[in-house]
Amino acid sequence: MKKTALIALSALVLASCSSDTQTGRAGSAKETPVPPVGKRPVFDHSADSVAVGGFNANANVQKFISHETAGGKFSAGELQSFFDGVIYKGNIINIMNRPGTSRPWYEFRTGNSGAARIAGGKRFYARHQATLDAVAKSYGVPAEIIVAIIGIETNYGTNMGSFRLADSLSTLAFDYPRRAEFFQKELHEFLLMAKEERRDVFGFQGSYAGAMGMPQFMPSSFRKYAVDYDGDGRRDIWNNIGDVAASVANYMKAHGWQTNGKMVVPVTLTITQELQNIIDEKTALTRTVGDLKRLGVTPQEVVDDNEKAVLYRLETAPGVYEYYIGLNNFYTVWQYNHSRMYVTAVRDIANGVSDNYRL
Repeated sequence: MKKTALIALSALVLASCSSDTQTGRAGSAKETPVPPVGKRPVFDHSADSVAVGGFNANANVQKFISHETAGGKFSAGELQSFFDGVIYKGNIINIMNRPGTSRPWYEFRTGNSGAARIAGGKRFYARHQATLDAVAKSYGVPAEIIVAIIGIETNYGTNMGSFRLADSLSTLAFDYPRRAEFFQKELHEFLLMAKEERRDVFGFQGSYAGAMGMPQFMPSSFRKYAVDYDGDGRRDIWNNIGDVAASVANYMKAHGWQTNGKMVVPVTLTITQELQNIIDEKTALTRTVGDLKRLGVTPQEVVDDNEKAVLYRLETAPGVYEYYIGLNNFYTVWQYNHSRMYVTAVRDIANGVSDNYRL
């Protein structure tokens, strides 16, 4: 990027920040109201790639600029200066286009919630216990769950990503048509976030898909749920353990975490086509424990019949399955990452870290 463009954009970011930044502890995430400006423009698949002519010469980028300026939060010049400084990252598109592979639980567990990850969680908890326990008490979300989320997302902050978010989000917003609408919305949120945080828009780093910090929040989640726990005027989910922990806890609480509630209960059953159909359904709390009992599902722990539950299975060895019900707090964590194996791994790390109870 040209130095003059960077200086101009940084000045614009700082000048547009309000002087009444809200800070504090629980529930202090800041949000700038955005006036409705109509539906986001449809992605033009016939336009040349931004890899060919650059961002500002691209038809879809120009549509984005027009849409954003209509909302009143950005000027055309500000956005053009931003796109002058963005660097196209074609390797991100290559990563996104790789075919996905589905691993069984016995492989997923080894890499995500094995002994090394649990040991790392115990060390992380020991180093930051006072802060983590204070956050847990404030939000009613166990410190062990907070630790587990940080552990599975970024290995306790050791792997947060090294892409400039300006580059990754812009590349995906304008050269990945399949999810262009999603990434254009996240780019919009990111630009607002930079204003709110009074930071250089080119100074943020994260994953190739635009996730940030120890908890790997997307910009929209950052703006909704990130917390300035220590009241220093910044929501630092990269380095500040209090901000990181409170942000994760705030997300969990906002998505329905029930204090002292269980997450997962093993069950026994004789598999039938009806039960298999239920297992194959989309993850949602549409049935109660009592409903599942009437179909032959037997919980191995005491659970109220009126609790909502998801029936699922895990392949613990090739061709060998174990069955579980996921309760309200299971569904809360599932909303963080839509994978039943992910949620179970979080539960296993938390249980491994904890000396007091099992989730």
